[in-house]
Amino acid sequence: MRVAKYYSNSDVRVEEMPVPEIGPGEMLVKVMASGICGSDVMEWYRIKKAPLVLGHEIAGEIVKTGERVSRYRAGQRVFVSHHIPCNTCRYCLTGNHTACETLHTTNFFPGGFAEFLRVPELNVDRGVFVLPDDMSYDQGTFIEPLACVVRGQRVARLTPGQSVAVMGSGMSGLLHIALAKALGAGRILATDISRYRLDAAKRFGADAVVDASENVPARLTELNDGRPVDLAIVCAGALSVFEQALASVDRGGTVLCFAPTEPGVTLSVPVNDFWRNGITLLPSYGGSPGDIMVAIDLIRARRVPVDDMITHRLPLEQAGQGFRLVAGASESIKVLLLPHGG
Repeated sequence: MRVAKYYSNSDVRVEEMPVPEIGPGEMLVKVMASGICGSDVMEWYRIKKAPLVLGHEIAGEIVKTGERVSRYRAGQRVFVSHHIPCNTCRYCLTGNHTACETLHTTNFFPGGFAEFLRVPELNVDRGVFVLPDDMSYDQGTFIEPLACVVRGQRVARLTPGQSVAVMGSGMSGLLHIALAKALGAGRILATDISRYRLDAAKRFGADAVVDASENVPARLTELNDGRPVDLAIVCAGALSVFEQALASVDRGGTVLCFAPTEPGVTLSVPVNDFWRNGITLLPSYGGSPGDIMVAIDLIRARRVPVDDMITHRLPLEQAGQGFRLVAGASESIKVLLLPHGG
C-alpha cells in the first residue's frame, strides 16, 4: 500500500509498505479521508521522531475484522480514535481522560496518511465509532479536532451570553468560533495576523476581528462594549498571544490555553492580579470519548458547518503540497488527503 511518510514539513514522500496484518482482536480499516492537523506540522515536535507516517483525523471503511471482534463488521463506515483512555485509572475516573497514561501511549498503525491502517485491540474496544449514514467521510475527519474543541469549551465552562475572544483563527480557532456560536456565546471576537484567516473568522461566526499586530487587549475591550472578555481562547503557539490573552480577560474571566508553545517557553503570570481578580488559567489537551460523541452529534446536526471549512482535497501523492499549505498558514483552512481518490 502507499503511505505519505514524513521526514520534515518540506519533505513528505509517498512510499510503499505492506498492508498491515491484523490479530484476533484487531481490524483493518481502509482510510477514505484524513485531515492534516496543525499538530502534524509542528516540526519541533514531529521531526525528532521522523521518518514516520502521521495522520490521526481519519474516516474510513472496515475491510477486515479479527476473529474475536464481534461488535463491528466489514463494510461499516467508521471514525477511529488514535489515542484512547483506559477508563479505569484515577485520571479517567475523575473525568481527566486526556491525562491518562494509556491515552498518551496508544495509536493505530502506521498512521492516517496511508491507504490502510491496523486498529489495535484496545482501540477496537473503545475507540471505534460508526459514522451516521448521513455523515460523509470528509465530515468524519472533523470528529477528532471538534472533540478537542468541545472538551476545551467544556472545561472552560462556556455559558450562553459570555463574551469570547479566540486568539488565532486557524483551523482550531475557527472550530472554537463556530462552536461558541452554536452554544449561544454573546460577543465573539477573533484575532490573527492573516487577513485571509480573519475573513474566515467572520464567515464562521465572529462578530468582529482584530489584527494581532494591534494593541489586542485594548481593541478587544473596545469591541466588547468597553469591557474585557469573559473567556480568551489561545489557539496560537506564540508567547505573545498568551500574554495578550492574560491582559484581555475581565475579572472572574478565564484564559483557555488550547495551543502549546515550543519546549522551554515560560509564561509569566501576574499572580496578584489573578488573586485579586479571580482569573482562571486552564489548559486543554485532546478529547474524551464523551466529547467525541458530542462532536459527532454536532456535525450530524449541522450545528458546526465543517463542510465549508474544507479548502483542499488532495490525493495521497500530493501530501507534500498539503503539508506545505498547512505549515505555511497560507490561504487554506482544512486540507484533506484522500488516499483512494475522491
